[in-house]
Amino acid sequence: MRSRPLPRNVIYYEVPAPLVVQIGQPPAGHRYVRVATDILLIAVGTGMILDAIEDLGR
Repeated sequence: MRSRPLPRNVIYYEVPAPLVVQIGQPPAGHRYVRVATDILLIAVGTGMILDAIEDLGR
């Protein structure tokens, strides 16, 4: 999953602000998104997945 762009057909959601506070602000030019139960750190513009917190509900 990492080091690949997020496919354009994947539906993702904003990560709630309280959760961003818990995990820390993303670096400049990056953002967190939620896909199913995963939180992904992606590069703005390219959508490249740089890191993931997988299966957050587990």
